[in-house]
Amino acid sequence: MKRKKPKVLFLSTGNAARSQMAEGFLRALGSEHFDVMSAGVKPGPLNPLASEVMKEKGIDISKYEPKNVAQSLKESFAYVITLSDTARERSPIFPFTTRLMHWSIKDPAAAEGSPVQRIEAFRRAREEIEGKIKQFITDTAKTTDSQLLV
Repeated sequence: MKRKKPKVLFLSTGNAARSQMAEGFLRALGSEHFDVMSAGVKPGPLNPLASEVMKEKGIDISKYEPKNVAQSLKESFAYVITLSDTARERSPIFPFTTRLMHWSIKDPAAAEGSPVQRIEAFRRAREEIEGKIKQFITDTAKTTDSQLLV
């Protein structure tokens, strides 16, 4: 019998950088264990710098389409992880999700300065997200399969 993979939703403000990077990492590092998607409370276009820094890690998110969280409300998720304080504050209620998590990741798109300084802000966010994704995978591996299922 094939087991159902737990579904994970990454939620940020615009679904333009942080949540897309988190989705890319979990797809690359844990797709055999999780179904993953991302959305935004006020979606905007994918930030090209997010795509650029993810390519440096060998992960292509350039084809990811920003999605509105409203599209996800009828779905059931094992985990909903907000990546911005705004997303946490404005997140709709997911009545069937008991594992709500929050990772406060500084918005790299808000960085000012030279092009080098801006790309470095995206790299810092990428590294923080990658570390959190790896820890998430480790932590959830300790949970039994029956606890992960929705």
